[in-house]
Amino acid sequence: MMAKPDFKSLAVAGVRSLQPYQPGKPLDELEREYGIRNAVKLASNENPLGPGEKALAAIEQHLTDLSRYPDGNGFALKKALAKKHAVELDQLTLGNGSNDILEFLARAFVAPGDEVIFSEHAFAVYPIVTQAVGGRAVVVPAKNHGYDLDAIAAAVSDRTRLIFIANPNNPTGTWLTEKALRDFLASIPPQVLVVLDEAYYEYAIDPAIRACGYTSVMDWINTCPNLVVTRTFSKAYGLAGLRVGYGVSHADVADILNRVRQPFNTNSLALVAAEAALGDETHLQHSVKLNAEGMQMLTRAFDELGLEYIPSVANFICVKVGDAAAVYEALLRAAMIVRPVANYGLPEYLRITIGRADENARFLGALKKILSA
Repeated sequence: MMAKPDFKSLAVAGVRSLQPYQPGKPLDELEREYGIRNAVKLASNENPLGPGEKALAAIEQHLTDLSRYPDGNGFALKKALAKKHAVELDQLTLGNGSNDILEFLARAFVAPGDEVIFSEHAFAVYPIVTQAVGGRAVVVPAKNHGYDLDAIAAAVSDRTRLIFIANPNNPTGTWLTEKALRDFLASIPPQVLVVLDEAYYEYAIDPAIRACGYTSVMDWINTCPNLVVTRTFSKAYGLAGLRVGYGVSHADVADILNRVRQPFNTNSLALVAAEAALGDETHLQHSVKLNAEGMQMLTRAFDELGLEYIPSVANFICVKVGDAAAVYEALLRAAMIVRPVANYGLPEYLRITIGRADENARFLGALKKILSA
């Protein structure tokens, strides 16, 4: 029998040492592993309301077309997005979730040895896509669990190709103000692409949050050629299972991204569901309202328990519980799935997705019992 080669040694250097992204534990896996039922998952920042009626109706209407390939250019969805954001069709790139766009950016613009800058406590996909293409990750220390934009600007060198910034940030929920972002963008060389990941933008549109200075940079696209904005339908729109997101950029950047985009990377049901969801303002507002109420419920309880937490404008919140690994395990046994964030440099914190009122109440009841034991 032919000897098996060492396939790992054959992989490119960046991939050999790469650790796969670890998603939140699925409900069925928890129930099977722990022998429990009726578990609640507050780990993956999903919309507890699920898709809206318009998206579901669009999916049902197109189920008979599944033998056909999707529109590889996503014309109808792009047209709806172009209208919403006042951009041209050729400024849009569709992805299998917004993660797809992040990977396209790394593949298209980062050569081995080139630098990609992001913050400590930033989204785990940024280092993954950087390392996969042989880029050099420049990790800037966080400031109050968020981005230190002055330090990021100071870290830019002749080898810098991309800067990843999530606003709001995952996993901390921190945010950046309009003035801070304007000053930052003005300080960045025009050949460096600045990627503003706005996956949680819709949750930050509450008037109280806007009063804190939060802003989207989507309207700056046409005056900042080196700016790329990514959005997703996986969060507030409730379509995480269909994996559909997009990037908005200068047309020249989008042209490059679409050269590395795989044909038919966005499936038929995702395209029609996303288009329908984009026009379902009622469901979006209901989702945002539920989230704001849930956030208030959790922060009030944390205050009563004397627990520190990181103020968040997203649909999740990080709470400091001490031995987070032990509390996480105890919550699993209480049929509650949350997200430990030690891999983000926050070993004492758990990240809690905001759920429905009954789910939040179950979590708080379990947490209080565990902490008082």
